[in-house]
Amino acid sequence: MHRLVQGDVGSGKTVVAFLAAVFAAANGYQTAMMVPTEILAEQHFKNAVKWLAPLGLRAELLTGSTSAKERQMIQEDLKSGKIHLCVGTHALIEEDIEFQRLALVIIDEQHRFGVHQRNNLKRKGQSPHFLVMTATPIPRTLAMTVYGDLDVSLINEMPAGRTPILTRLVFDSKRAAVYGYMNEQISKGRQAYIVYPLVEESEKMDLKDAVSEYEKLRAQFPNIRFGLLHGRMKSQEKDEVMDQFRLSSIQVLVSTTVIEVGVDVSNANMMIIEHAERFGLSQLHQLRGRVGRGSHRSYCVLMMGRALSDEGRARGQIMIQTNDGFKIAEADLEIRGPGEFLGSRQSGLPGFKMANLVRDVLILQKARQAAGELLARDPQLLAVEHSGLKVALSAGITKLAGVG
Repeated sequence: MHRLVQGDVGSGKTVVAFLAAVFAAANGYQTAMMVPTEILAEQHFKNAVKWLAPLGLRAELLTGSTSAKERQMIQEDLKSGKIHLCVGTHALIEEDIEFQRLALVIIDEQHRFGVHQRNNLKRKGQSPHFLVMTATPIPRTLAMTVYGDLDVSLINEMPAGRTPILTRLVFDSKRAAVYGYMNEQISKGRQAYIVYPLVEESEKMDLKDAVSEYEKLRAQFPNIRFGLLHGRMKSQEKDEVMDQFRLSSIQVLVSTTVIEVGVDVSNANMMIIEHAERFGLSQLHQLRGRVGRGSHRSYCVLMMGRALSDEGRARGQIMIQTNDGFKIAEADLEIRGPGEFLGSRQSGLPGFKMANLVRDVLILQKARQAAGELLARDPQLLAVEHSGLKVALSAGITKLAGVG
């Protein structure tokens, strides 16, 4: 297997991944699951223990915060094959981490990792199955172009009972009404997120920041229990805050985009994004996906700053019009182009002189099919008529190797 699974936020990709890990374990093999942040790794690990332990399978967590003693134990047990699934961050690809029989590599939020990092993990097994997952939907045209070596699977439905999230674009003049509505939701037993683009106040940018706004909100609403979460906090502090939020001890979580990926609290039904014009479409969609996970009607409020560009307004309108991550991805690709959409480090894509990745999907499909047929006939490109192609391909591979 060499497969990319795309599914919108909350569509059930993790369940698919853990089922694959169970199959691997049932056949006597190990699974490694690499994720970009410690918060997400912790969450996946807790779910893994909950679902796998009753089956007699052992999961472990390996991150930069794992103590030296614990790390040594995990290292030994991975090498001896006692651990069936190891969930971790970049810590998994360090040289001293060895597996006995690694047969399945799962990468979550694959766009956060470079090509070399993914390959380093694969090299820890003998040609393991490779499953990459993303909740940042990549338009099919782009997936075919950039991930031509991967089969692409789409999970294009949401679990039953999910109600669409209501999104509103709001300016500062309506802030009191937004906070009033948030207060109303809290009084009904719900929870909320307020996300800021900065951790602390910046002299260079006239933007609200998480730390000072957290203090202001606590003073303004003494009846609400606020919590603060950002990337500069120690791992243990982040874990404590997230646990309190999950247990409803914290009612409103004031945060930076550290909660963008994977955080799952079904009772939270309101997301307020400050300076929403500062965020890209895929990031806005990811943040919105933190709510709408329970049975209650959920809301996403995009608070717009004064300096709102036409592009910023357009992004807001797209968010209002659809909850479909794939439609949002298509719009994002049109606005930003493929290089920026994936980041140059990821794509290694040339700027096409004529092709348009959104418009020319049928041509791309035919080109991909033709390439497959050509390689089936002449896999080493030895035919005289393919010599120019071989030279161009070698040059392209050399260039890409320098990008990863």
